[in-house]
Amino acid sequence: MKSSGAKIWLEGAIAASFSMALSFIPLDVGIGFSISIGMIPVIIYSFRRGFLAGLASGFVWGLLHILLGKAYILTVSQALIEYLLAFACAGFAGLYASKIQALVKEGKTPWLQMLLGVILGTGIRYIWHFIAGVIFWGQYATWGLSPVAYSLVINGTNALLTGAATFIVVLLLVKKSPNLVLPK
Repeated sequence: MKSSGAKIWLEGAIAASFSMALSFIPLDVGIGFSISIGMIPVIIYSFRRGFLAGLASGFVWGLLHILLGKAYILTVSQALIEYLLAFACAGFAGLYASKIQALVKEGKTPWLQMLLGVILGTGIRYIWHFIAGVIFWGQYATWGLSPVAYSLVINGTNALLTGAATFIVVLLLVKKSPNLVLPK
């Protein structure tokens, strides 16, 4: 493996570790609602290194949830969907990496591209949480809601809160230090 390739994967592991550390900060809002600020390092890494590297870093972040006992596991398939697949999908933000990097190199703040990347990464991640919510968590639906409605309310709200917090923090970080999204 080339040293530059090893550096990219090491950065991804560090981003996943930072994401996991941030996941231990309790940001619960009411019953069942939460903000996942762990998205921030994986999103920044995805903007820096692209789609595939972002997927790998998100996958490691999800795996760390399982290994460190922060996962709520009902079945093996639920763990695969909600932790490995869903967290990996945060890396979809990396599809905007080249556009973001080009604008940063021009001295511009790529706020729209970052917003779209955050929406994509957060949206796809929470689609998987929604599916798992219907299939595996639906039996716990409260407020008289069907499993579909309950999962949509819980996971939709979590996606909106997480996406908004992630975008605001990433925007502020990139405005302050644009080199965060530029590969060296």
